[in-house]
Amino acid sequence: MRGFAPSLAAAAALAVLAACTYHFNAPPDYNALLAAPDRTDADRQNDQRRHAPQLLAFIDCRAGMKELDMAADAGYSTELMARCVAPGGTVYAQNAPGTPARAMDAFNARMQRPAMKNVIPELKPFDDPLSPDVSNLDLATFLFGYHDTTYLPVDRAKMDKAMFNALKPGGTLVVADYAAAPGAPVTTGKQYHRLDEAIEKRELEAAGFKLVDEGNFLRNPADTHDFVIFNPKIPIDIYVLKFQKPG
Repeated sequence: MRGFAPSLAAAAALAVLAACTYHFNAPPDYNALLAAPDRTDADRQNDQRRHAPQLLAFIDCRAGMKELDMAADAGYSTELMARCVAPGGTVYAQNAPGTPARAMDAFNARMQRPAMKNVIPELKPFDDPLSPDVSNLDLATFLFGYHDTTYLPVDRAKMDKAMFNALKPGGTLVVADYAAAPGAPVTTGKQYHRLDEAIEKRELEAAGFKLVDEGNFLRNPADTHDFVIFNPKIPIDIYVLKFQKPG
């Protein structure tokens, strides 16, 4: 029997590890997360506009993850991610130098909230979004900001490769953006603050990403795609895409 002892011990250890891993990987209750009493009314209004329960489920954020939130702006999505990866997770919130003061003031005020204790601000350019020691991330999000990089002084190929390199093999990137008409030129990024999803797909796939899923819960076929997205009279047509770093 002595010869079986190490195998039995190893099997027991693996069983415990498997149980812990399963628990670690279980998705949180996204509705309960959104119902937290310390969230603001303004954020709850954004939840409705963004279909937050479906968006979080599509992103599939989980406790313990290391995550990059690109174009954090005032921090609405950053706080969602911070709550989602807690406990044990970390969110790196990227804002580019030159982000409008109003957004940065709101972000810095938000950073004082307890829910943001696992957030590390990264005031870095879009095409160099992380400190050199940050790597092996589980997840990245780029929500409603990719179109802005089309008219700012950003090397998008370098930016996309930086996100790709920051993720561990099998890590995912989720982008959401305002849809332009199919075939619309890249200049609609500035003209209407929209972008043809084919452009984002093509550029991210060129960096090495593989498209693995598409979310249709924010699509609106009634959107004519020919007006600026601010203060719209109808819901904007929004695409949500999930990419994976092969591994």
